Amino acid sequence: MDAVSQRVLENLTEVEEAAEDVLTTKQQIVDLDTRRNRNREALNALKNEISDSEKVKVCFGNMFIKFPKSKTKEMIQKDQEQLDQEINELRKGLKAKVNRLNDMQGKPELRGYNLSPLSTDEIKAINGLLKR
Repeated sequence: MDAVSQRVLENLTEVEEAAEDVLTTKQQIVDLDTRRNRNREALNALKNEISDSEKVKVCFGNMFIKFPKSKTKEMIQKDQEQLDQEINELRKGLKAKVNRLNDMQGKPELRGYNLSPLSTDEIKAINGLLKR
């Protein structure tokens, strides 16, 4: 194989690896989001269907253990916070990975992709300006 063919093959391999990395990160986000939705359903069920004095069965691996309802809610809420944090970190990293992949493919950087929502203070300031 000549040098040009070798370099083309190396570039294709790098692009393929970058694309695989993007797909893997997207799948991790989907998996974590599925877990977050299950937790949300569990919290809703705890809130609506079970009295506060009852103990609930919680699945740990392949075992069910009875826990007080309040402790169970606390554990699920902590898990929700951790999942939110992990998902946000993955999404931030995904932006960089997608931009790197687009750069490798010679595509322009995505516009509007790096937007972030307005903070509460910014929304109040805008509403104050609009009321004038």
